[in-house]
Amino acid sequence: MYEELKYWYLRDHKLFWTLSMNQIKQLCIITGFKKAKKGDIIYFSSSDVPRVFLLKKGNIKIVSIDEDGNETIKDIIEKGDLFGELTLENDKNSNEYAKALTDDVAICSFLMSDFEDLLLRNPSLALSYTKFVGLKLKRIKNNYANLVSKDAKTRLLTFIKDWAARDGKKDGNKVTIQNYLTQNDIAQIICTSRQTATVLLNELEENGLMHYGRKEIIIEDISKF
Repeated sequence: MYEELKYWYLRDHKLFWTLSMNQIKQLCIITGFKKAKKGDIIYFSSSDVPRVFLLKKGNIKIVSIDEDGNETIKDIIEKGDLFGELTLENDKNSNEYAKALTDDVAICSFLMSDFEDLLLRNPSLALSYTKFVGLKLKRIKNNYANLVSKDAKTRLLTFIKDWAARDGKKDGNKVTIQNYLTQNDIAQIICTSRQTATVLLNELEENGLMHYGRKEIIIEDISKF
């Protein structure tokens, strides 16, 4: 039963669609699984054994810590995303960790050395992986461009629109998002203070555009964002 579960977890991700059943079964041997609850730390980038992680269920935030101990959210990881040592290089100077944002988080992972060997033996998988990382880096680049060129309000509106497009449930122009982010999380994501984020969120609510709650966010008319 356990082997069947691991096979389903791997086969369900589009990155592995190019592999045969035998290749998937071989990969299952070198795959590790982990479950986590909200608030649990998933990994540290300074680990002596670098791994690639695949998020199968839930949401995770990647947090970076500077020399003064200040934390910044670098990315929000969603179901189907890969995270960890995506560049196949272990950066010992990086100080990052992943933290579960939701309950019932499920992750599978590969030792970096095993994953590198798998890519070498499967050119089609290596090509898929290269494209995946390229898209990931492009998204990060676009996020950085938004931070540099836009004010805090515009960054917030852009983030909420993107979030709604990914996770929201639409009913006409009305969109409901299951909320797993605190106001402080949102402030870190758009690189502003919590006070500024709170003022902007309150402004959206006062204007009747959005309701921010601990469990869900309701956008009355997404076309107005």
